[in-house]
Amino acid sequence: MPGLHGIRLQPEEPAVRSWSVTALATLFRYVLNRAGTPTGRPAVVAVDGRSGSGKTTLTRRLAALEPGAQTLHIDDLDWNEPLYQWDHLLVEVLTRLRADGALEFTPPAWPRHGRAGAISITVGAPLVLVEGTGAGMRAVADLVDVHLWVQTDYAVAEERGIGRDIADGTNGDAEESVRFWHDWQAAERPFFAADRPWERADAVVCGQALPGVGPDEVAWTELP
Repeated sequence: MPGLHGIRLQPEEPAVRSWSVTALATLFRYVLNRAGTPTGRPAVVAVDGRSGSGKTTLTRRLAALEPGAQTLHIDDLDWNEPLYQWDHLLVEVLTRLRADGALEFTPPAWPRHGRAGAISITVGAPLVLVEGTGAGMRAVADLVDVHLWVQTDYAVAEERGIGRDIADGTNGDAEESVRFWHDWQAAERPFFAADRPWERADAVVCGQALPGVGPDEVAWTELP
């Protein structure tokens, strides 16, 4: 379909000029083909993008197409860590996952802040979707098999992100949620501007609704 010229992006992020609209299953087959069939471990797919871009929704939709798929959420890994200073944790968990085919990892901030449990990926999963901002960062470029970049108008993403935080109370009341969003953006924007994950992506996926795209479809484009 023609390019969507109304999507407004951060200055350093290149716009997609032409989207292909396919069944979600077509994108999923592309991902599986790109991932191949690793031996003794799951295929690792990074679903990256700016806050509020639609990463979680896309991940949920893709995971539903593979009953054995499991998800590793960056929000769990970087919980109570300094913003975008947790690359060593992602390197560690993906290195372990690729070596062992499973994962049991307690982020260091969890016990410090009274959070029980661990991040678990059980043995035998054919696919692990690593979902969250920074999932495809340069530090793990050699540790993921497929990298999807989710691209969304920054105003749409902001409205979603603030609305989500207010609804679930994650970052306090409405005023606190707005303040947290801008604090987060102050760290996220320079991180992505320097890391430039879209340049390493296998495909860019549109994270917002486009005219003519059905509920079982997705707009995306394969990158060279």
